Amino acid sequence: MKLFLISVLLVGLSLGTGCQQTGKSIASESQTKENSASLVSEHVEKEHFHSHEKTSASQGIFEDSAVQDRLLSDWEGSWQSVYPYLVDGSLDEVFKEKAKDGEKSFEEYKEYYEKGYQTEIEAIDIVKNTISYRIDGKWQEAQYDYSGYKILTYESGKKGVRYLFTATTTNMLAPKYVQFSDHIIEPQKSSHFHIYLGNENQDVLLSEMKNWPTFFPSTLNKKEIIHDMLYH
Repeated sequence: MKLFLISVLLVGLSLGTGCQQTGKSIASESQTKENSASLVSEHVEKEHFHSHEKTSASQGIFEDSAVQDRLLSDWEGSWQSVYPYLVDGSLDEVFKEKAKDGEKSFEEYKEYYEKGYQTEIEAIDIVKNTISYRIDGKWQEAQYDYSGYKILTYESGKKGVRYLFTATTTNMLAPKYVQFSDHIIEPQKSSHFHIYLGNENQDVLLSEMKNWPTFFPSTLNKKEIIHDMLYH
């Protein structure tokens, strides 16, 4: 079965069976939403310390019993996609640094992350149980309930955790199923995250390994994001 890719989240197109646009214009509410989420984002940024200490969990090494449930509030705030920075070449220095490990060349790393970061979503705002997505300057949103977590074991032997959420809103353009991965396995404010979106079911989405759009706080500028990527 062909995996659902986030790039199909185009404005004006339905995201799968049963997803229809409502008559209410979300774009008209964007300013209020941005103002509200930006306040939360400031709080997230204050908690984004730059110690860059790598925990065993962030390296994919942890006991399954250590994993805990998390609320959507861990990702609350206003977030920006890093994909535009890859497209304009700003992240080249990150890939050049990664290439020093000898596992992949600069070109191979850039291709790998280009597939991973690719997305039509420019920004994401999360307030309480509502996730809003900005695509081509317009907003679409849905409310979500927590659906538990899934521990994944990769070919390398390392592990990761995805936190699952399912939309409760009907007749929407926003994706029905959402999964967050941020190298954290217990309740804690996120400093950045990878997101997986789809409309089939959570199991299909769990099999997505090549496309993981990545978002950082909207309060960070390009230099700060590059710094985080180099030393995170």
